[in-house]
Amino acid sequence: MDSQPKRKPNAREIAARIRGEIAAGTFGPGDRLPGARAYAKKLGVALMTVQNAYVQLQEEGLVEGVSGSGTYVRDPAPGEQGPHEAVQGLADLQAEVARISTELAGLAERVKQLEAGVGPTEGEPGA
Repeated sequence: MDSQPKRKPNAREIAARIRGEIAAGTFGPGDRLPGARAYAKKLGVALMTVQNAYVQLQEEGLVEGVSGSGTYVRDPAPGEQGPHEAVQGLADLQAEVARISTELAGLAERVKQLEAGVGPTEGEPGA
């Protein structure tokens, strides 16, 4: 039995969870997200944490808040990218950033090896 308490999700993690549910079709255009207060209680987090997650999703254009009613998955205008496509585009972008980061790390290592083989040049310490 695990004696450590389960770690509570932060706003970024909650937003990612909802983003994944939008991508999977759990929430579609026009669907209402869970009420922030009830969702916070279910997750065991502060209300502000869920509200911050909803703000992140709103800034990404995936959801919109309707005052006094709730937060809804956006129903895109004709010709506008829908939430599912936006989530997929974001996932593709994250994968590309990870690929480029890996490539840059490899290049940095090659530069380091080349510099070690050349030794210090004139004007550098140790020359």
